[in-house]
Order: sequence, then structure tokens, then C-alpha cells
Amino acid sequence: MLKAIEYEKPRSIKIKDADKNAFFKTGLEYNPPARGGWNIVHTGMLIPEAHQIFACAQGCLRGVILTAAEMNVPDRMSWISVSEEDMFDGTLESDIIDGVSDILEKMSEKPRAVLLYLSCIHLFAGCDFEMIINELGEKYPDVDFTDCYMTPTMRMTISPDAKMRIQLYSLLKKRPINENSVSILGNDMYPDTESELFEILKSFDVKDIHFCKTYDDYQLMAESAFNITTRPTGKAGGEELSKGLGAKHIYLPAAFDLDEIEEEYKFLCNELKIKMPDLSVYKDRAKTALERAKSIIKDTPIAVDFLAVARQFQLAKLLLEFGFNVKYIIADTLNFEEEASFDRIKEDYPDVEIFSSVNVNMLNIADEEHEKVLSIGQKGAFYFATDCFVNLVSGGGLYGYKGIEKLADMMSDAYKNPKDRKEVLKLKGHTCESCLV
Repeated sequence: MLKAIEYEKPRSIKIKDADKNAFFKTGLEYNPPARGGWNIVHTGMLIPEAHQIFACAQGCLRGVILTAAEMNVPDRMSWISVSEEDMFDGTLESDIIDGVSDILEKMSEKPRAVLLYLSCIHLFAGCDFEMIINELGEKYPDVDFTDCYMTPTMRMTISPDAKMRIQLYSLLKKRPINENSVSILGNDMYPDTESELFEILKSFDVKDIHFCKTYDDYQLMAESAFNITTRPTGKAGGEELSKGLGAKHIYLPAAFDLDEIEEEYKFLCNELKIKMPDLSVYKDRAKTALERAKSIIKDTPIAVDFLAVARQFQLAKLLLEFGFNVKYIIADTLNFEEEASFDRIKEDYPDVEIFSSVNVNMLNIADEEHEKVLSIGQKGAFYFATDCFVNLVSGGGLYGYKGIEKLADMMSDAYKNPKDRKEVLKLKGHTCESCLV
């Protein structure tokens, strides 16, 4: 007979009591309706003139199909429904090949590339994905095929997000290296070209997938002598691509520590063998913007959300050092790059509270009474029921001192000009065109 088990899983913990190796126990999860974050469909759509085909069960198909529809690009996605019978009748591979072929034959104009996604059910069944890709490539030599994965079972090895950023550049074909070309990889959002990073790179031909209008533009990224990644989820993709194409990979994670930013720029200039420019004006403007924001926001409690930035503990530390009242950090894990920031907050600001982003006990927190909170990120806006929030996802393309300056100004604006959070949070894939608008 089944017996109910009492299971308590705290939804928050003071940072002074937090174990950096695991903030919370794993268990039943809850996903709040803050829909601005990107998923593998949004990422795959960055390749111009490419078509996505998902082969998976109907329940899983619903989400990816809705993503494409809400982006107003349903014509760039097709799907193959996998049934239970397909798992046992020996036709798993042939059904996918036949399905892809049927889709392509019905298209008036074949795409330049196809991103073919398999799901966890195929991995469990031992599907020969390499054979599928090879056979499709032989059948359609004018179409580039790459394997992509929609499987949550990868979370304990490499995240689907990071794997997708590897596959995003897997279609690039080796070509002669251009020593004056630099590619920036792994961004969800269009990069901020006003950043001092672009000031440093002004003598180079800078490429980014967001700059590509055609598939041929995308292929030109393969000529870059240097590949820069600024997000942790893009690091593996940058390393693998650079190794395959003979380029130099430079990892410059978007930082919120003013001294670390300077050190990263020194490292970049050394790798590029160029003179380090004087960036003091950018640094001073970032400090001034933070001080200006503090004078406006005063002691209003602030929540920092992992959905907004990749290094939420470092951002929280920066704000605390400038006198902001950071009370909440929404995060489930600690990136090893943030250990120093975590330790600093734990020592100097021990009462900062870490909230889980997926704890099932967060289900009703939005219905509770809250003090006025300024949230940096959408999940914080939902959980603390605040219309005062910075609508930032995946770093928003911000970088360096200029990124800090702009973020500080966004905080001031969010405090002075509340948004209708329900209208904002319902839109899927922040910055993507939405049919719901």
C-alpha cells in the first residue's frame, strides 16, 4: 500500500548557512510563469536560413511547436511524432529518415541547413543518430545537417543549453584563417556594440551570429583567428569550435567585479597582441551610474535573479559594496567561477537570503504579502510580486564597464517606472518577436 511521506524542502536559506556545493536538496520542482528565458528553439533559430526538425513524443512537441509559433516563425520548424510502437518495431531510425525526407520533399525551397533534434527516448533506445545524419547528408548533399538534442537527462553531464551552443556552430566549415577576424560566440542577445569591448576590437572584423543575415554570413565566422566567449554556457562551444577550425579561443566571462574586468581586458589585448587602451572613463562612468542609482533606489530591497545574469553572486557583491540593499539572490547552484564572490558575501553580508528558483514550495510565494522589492530579473519579479523589475534575460548582451553603467540606469528606470509584470512575463523568449504582443 502506498504511504504518504512527509518531505520538507526549505525554499530559502541564509547565505551564512548555505553549502556552496548544494544550496537545496533536489526533489519535486516548480517552474514559475516567467517566460522570457531562452530555450533550445530560440537558440537554433539564430542560424539564418536553417530549419529545425524535432523528433519526439507528442507531449514534448507541444512546447517546442508553441515556441516557434509564438516567435512568429512556424515556417522554420517541422516535427516528427514518435509513438510507443516506434520503440519496438525496429523502425526508429528509418522513421526519422523517412520523416525528414517527407518534410524536405514537400518544401518549395529546401533550407540551407537542418537542425535535427532527438529526444531522451531515442537515447534510451540506443538510436544510431550518426547513421541518420550521414544517410540524410548523402541523400540531400545541398543541405547541411547537424544533430541536436532535446533531453533533460543531459543535465547531470552537460546542460542542454551548453550542448546547444556547441551544435549551433557545428555547421561551420573550415576555411583559411583571417588573422584580422574575431568572432564572439554564445550570446543569446544581440551584443552591446557600445561596450568598451568593441572599442578594443575596433581594428578587427568582428563577427557574431546576431550580425549574420544569411547562411553565407554565418559560414564566414569560420575564418576568425580568435573566438571569444563571454557566457559560461558558451565556453564548451567556443573551445570545440576553435579546436576544429584552428582558431584561438579566449574565454572572457561577463564580470561585475571592476578589477576583474580590467584584468580580462589586459588578457585579451595580450592575446591579440595590441596595446591596451585607456578605459578609465568607462570605469568611472560605471561607478557614477551605480552611485546615481543608489541615490534613487535608496534602501529598497533588491533581488538578483540567475535568469538575468550568469554571475548573480558577483553582481550582488558589487551592488552590496556600493551600498545597495541586496536582500535576496535567486539561485539553485553556484558556478565555480563565483566562489570568491559567494565567500565574500557570506562573510560580510551573512543575512542575504538565497531562494530556490524551482523549489515546489515557491508555488504560492507570489500570493504572499511582500515589501516593495526591486528585482533584477523576471523570476524575482514573479516570486516577489513586484512591478519594479529590470527585464533582463541572459545578460541582455551587456558587457564590461558599459554593461554595468547601463544596468545601473536600468535599475533606476525600473524603480521609477513600474511595468505590468503579467503582460511582460507572459512573452516567451525575451527580445524575440512574439505573436502575443
